[in-house]
Amino acid sequence: MNTRFFLLLSASALVLFSCGNKKTFTIEGKLENGAGKRIVIEEIAPKEIIPIDTIKLDKDGHFSFTYEMPYQSFYNIKVSDQDFAMLLPDYGETIILTGDYNRLSPTYEVEGSKGSTQLWQLNDFSKFGQQRLDSISRAFDQLCIDCKRDTNCIKKQKPLLDSVYKEAFAQQQQYVVSFIERNKGSLSTLIALYKTYNTRPLINPQTDDFEFYEMIANALEEALPDNKHSQHFRNTVEHMRIGLNTQRQTTPQAVVTLGDTEK
Repeated sequence: MNTRFFLLLSASALVLFSCGNKKTFTIEGKLENGAGKRIVIEEIAPKEIIPIDTIKLDKDGHFSFTYEMPYQSFYNIKVSDQDFAMLLPDYGETIILTGDYNRLSPTYEVEGSKGSTQLWQLNDFSKFGQQRLDSISRAFDQLCIDCKRDTNCIKKQKPLLDSVYKEAFAQQQQYVVSFIERNKGSLSTLIALYKTYNTRPLINPQTDDFEFYEMIANALEEALPDNKHSQHFRNTVEHMRIGLNTQRQTTPQAVVTLGDTEK
């Protein structure tokens, strides 16, 4: 029987079984190379990581998990601390999760959950960006070899690689900005907001990008006013605003003297 069809069939049965409880979500998973192995499920709360359960996969790598969540939040399906799939379930959803247990983060796919699909799309584009970054890094290594580590030779040709990197960064930044504007009111925008590229923030609160923090806070406050993530982020934005205003007030302003105006 086709794996996806089997999972969808199981999910349909679970929906009928749990339809009386609107506070739950269900995950139906099938992971290649996962037979008999374990996964950890944890909630990413605003201020802490909360362990939820540890599940042993069956001989086919299948698992099923139903949970009653007090509020909408983020959940990691972990095979290790460095390898996991982040989900954003909503009440009543049955999420179909597939992938390779040995490489979950780069291989997982998800269906049946709008928020989780948004996070998957974000992760998928970040993966594409990382591939470009790896390609740029290999090109630079090759440049060093071709130039035989000669500094002048490297300096002469490096601007081309710099321009490729700037283009890749701008592409990731543009995607994140578009993602935030397209998904206003979704908690997934919080994950997009903190995305980095080569450790550099794609949205920098120290610049004019702070408007995105305010936009997300306002949209979440309207869509999910009682949600803990929304409330915590609003408090974060207000503290950031105070810090930025203080920084601007204490930053010395440039003083123009007569000598500066003379030609």
